[in-house]
Amino acid sequence: MAHAVTVDQLTKRFGSVTAAAGVSFTIESGAIFGIVGPNGAGKTTILECIEGLRRPDAGRVRVLGLDPWRDRFELRERIGVQLQTAALPERIRVGEAVALFADLYRRRGDPAAALRRVGLDDRRDATVAHLSGGQRQRLFIALALVHEPDVVFLDELTTGLDPQARRDAWALVRDIRARGATVVLTTHFMEEAERLCDRVAIVDRGRVVALDSVGRLIASLGEERRVAFTHLGVIDEAAVLSRPGVVRVERIGDRVVVSVRGTGTAGRVTTALEESGVAFDDLRVERPTLEDVFLARTGMPLAGAPLAGAPLAYAVEPEV
Repeated sequence: MAHAVTVDQLTKRFGSVTAAAGVSFTIESGAIFGIVGPNGAGKTTILECIEGLRRPDAGRVRVLGLDPWRDRFELRERIGVQLQTAALPERIRVGEAVALFADLYRRRGDPAAALRRVGLDDRRDATVAHLSGGQRQRLFIALALVHEPDVVFLDELTTGLDPQARRDAWALVRDIRARGATVVLTTHFMEEAERLCDRVAIVDRGRVVALDSVGRLIASLGEERRVAFTHLGVIDEAAVLSRPGVVRVERIGDRVVVSVRGTGTAGRVTTALEESGVAFDDLRVERPTLEDVFLARTGMPLAGAPLAGAPLAYAVEPEV
């Protein structure tokens, strides 16, 4: 299958900060590809270099065979971009905004069809000021799709949305791919990447630390499982970490998550807790997730706080 996007050793610096450090990957035509990682990892910078909004300091990028910087005017006719931060005049009407954007392209699409596609056809006469957060996001998707692009870029599409609006946005992404376009998205929600993406690049401090399909990345953890429970008293994390097969221990509010590896390890951890007199409730054994892959590759949680026993120190940089 042909590659819609090729990124080879992409590097971008801002003063002393290296936002992209030798990033490489390819994206097949018709795929949904995710660039995932914590805020400040460099996801937006990588995406903007691919879109032609920033000029890389080094490396090679091609989108639909075009150089995004040198051929940016030609390329913009064939891609759709939803930026991480965008705004419209509050008093402009939804239908006016989509018609205006349609007029910017030689490949002029149908504004009414774009609104129907994102479920806003009944809001065409509403002003932007009267749209909900989810409706605004759908409007920005309509602006990115109105000229029927071949590749669509979505940067942190669902940040700030409620659960229902987030799922509506996921359905839109699947529809975009079903109509033949390639989708490239960034997100710090690992569940979102698991639900949507064919392949993902996990980015940490400007570097790709993992690249594969979601299934293969999770399978790379082997027999790892998570024992999660609510602790009702004092727990000796060091003692838990010392148990054979325990990989790491994480606290999330009043929950403790113990990542274990090896057949029967989860049962041995439960037995050890009981023998140690640790009071716990709502114990569950869970399968690994994409977030566990990130933890395994970096030693750090997405929020940037070190886990017990984690060897790395990590300060999250502002997203650049």
